[in-house]
Amino acid sequence: MALRKFNPITPGMRHKVLSKFEEITTDKPHKPLLEPIKKSGGRNNDGKMTMRYRGGGHKRRYRVIDFKRNKHMEATVLTVEYDPNRTSHICLVEYKDGEKRYIIAPEGLKPGMVIQSGKEASPEVGHAMYLSDIPLGTIVHNIELHPGRGANIARSAGSYAQLAARDGKYAVLKMPSGETRQILVTCMAVIGSVGNSEHNLQVSGKAGRSRWLGRRPRVRGVVMNPVDHPMGGGEGRSSGGHPRSRNGIPAKGYKTRNKRKASSKNIIERRKK
Repeated sequence: MALRKFNPITPGMRHKVLSKFEEITTDKPHKPLLEPIKKSGGRNNDGKMTMRYRGGGHKRRYRVIDFKRNKHMEATVLTVEYDPNRTSHICLVEYKDGEKRYIIAPEGLKPGMVIQSGKEASPEVGHAMYLSDIPLGTIVHNIELHPGRGANIARSAGSYAQLAARDGKYAVLKMPSGETRQILVTCMAVIGSVGNSEHNLQVSGKAGRSRWLGRRPRVRGVVMNPVDHPMGGGEGRSSGGHPRSRNGIPAKGYKTRNKRKASSKNIIERRKK
């Protein structure tokens, strides 16, 4: 993936850095795998705003992604496409029986390549395998936390985890956050890292681009009144106080994870500071 800069013919283009989208092979999605998305604007079913700073944005349609990879047969990659709902790109694959599905596009996967899933798969990029069959030290993404429920770890652009060891019915993985944890070896994972790894280097260049994404202007807590935020108020230029959220929960170092969470016993080493 490569990035492109723009001539500063307008203030918004002076610092803008975007992807060249060289990997993208088509701009027309597969219609049978599209679903509508209804925007809430941050309101719940009573019309009350429960999430601030959301609203507007370009209309989107959801691409149905196969996170389970439970079709254990060979498939051919047809296209690499842009997905407006996620940071990673997606691939349209066609299985031997003719069924087509979308998958998260790994780094290096191109149209025409053949991928596979299940026990017959080999440890190659894009192949989905059980953690019990993956060689130690392999880079993986789209990892299941519970067998058969579908991938929910390492799905964003450029992310990956590393299979460090196996101990009985558990595999030990080094997570993208630096955390080391145990996951059942009967869970599936995909070989390689997620594509579009330079996504975090993009610069929007102007506030309007955030509005296209449905993000409204965010107000700082220190400029609010005391009735609206714990860090608001004060005479003159005084501002701040102990950093905390709108609900009064301390930020910057305060641990909010439930100590009685059932999955805590599977965490070997916490994520690094």
